Amino acid sequence: MANPVIDLKDVHLRLGSRAGDVHILRGVSLEAAAGEAIGIVGPSGSGKTSLLMVIAGLESVTSGAITVAGTPLHDKDEEALSRFRRDTIGIVFQSFHLIPTLTALENVALPMEFKGVADATARAEAGLVRVGLGHRLSHYPGQLSGGEQQRVAIARALASGAKVLLADEPTGNLDQETGQTIIDLLFDLRAREGATLLLVTHDRSLAERCGRIISVRDGHISETGRA
Repeated sequence: MANPVIDLKDVHLRLGSRAGDVHILRGVSLEAAAGEAIGIVGPSGSGKTSLLMVIAGLESVTSGAITVAGTPLHDKDEEALSRFRRDTIGIVFQSFHLIPTLTALENVALPMEFKGVADATARAEAGLVRVGLGHRLSHYPGQLSGGEQQRVAIARALASGAKVLLADEPTGNLDQETGQTIIDLLFDLRAREGATLLLVTHDRSLAERCGRIISVRDGHISETGRA
């Protein structure tokens, strides 16, 4: 693949525990193209979330090489990794991770303000309008439904122009109907923005909405294929 947006080469991740080191990722290699959508499936504890964490620079690999959007991550310090995440990565978790004392508008604008975006508030408002929450700008997370909170999280992830979107069970805390709406929105916005999407899910049918499916088991990518 020429110039992949995500490029992992023989990545290993070991984390310490009371029982000794745990080998979480075992020689993972992966390439993803610009604008590609990849579904990541596998049993609990297989390493799916850890794979997202190393791509986001939230976990430092034990060995191997990672390059995301042209930035090598394996040799960066925490300050450089923080700037990389701010400028490149959007993350949507199962839990919404909104700041409860900030309004929806402030939650979306805050990362852009840290980035130094001059029109952060205007861009945050536009992002919330795009996810159908133009009427909820001044509401706090506690005043929003679960589906609305996840919409805020998606707007926050995409508002500053993220090149890579990482979604970890984004519908896990939502009912089926609301979850379907959120997934439709996520795929629509991903296509419009041209971001590369990695979607971790236990739902095979959801993974099949991606152009490619990866199965992770015991820290290995055990299967790849086209949906």
